[in-house]
Amino acid sequence: MSLKATIEKIKSLETEKKSLLAEIDGLKKLVDAKAVALESEVGVLRAEVKSLRVLMGPSEPTVSNKLQV
Repeated sequence: MSLKATIEKIKSLETEKKSLLAEIDGLKKLVDAKAVALESEVGVLRAEVKSLRVLMGPSEPTVSNKLQV
């Protein structure tokens, strides 16, 4: 391989590396945003479960109580 071809290959790989690093950064931001959204959804579901348990009252056994028998 000639020196010129090696230099071109290095430049091409450096360009690809920058592109890949930028893509990784963008994907990390998307994953973080998805985790935050999922955490929020789980919080809402927990609150709904708590509200439903309060509505059922203490006389109704919960699913977790039935499983512990």
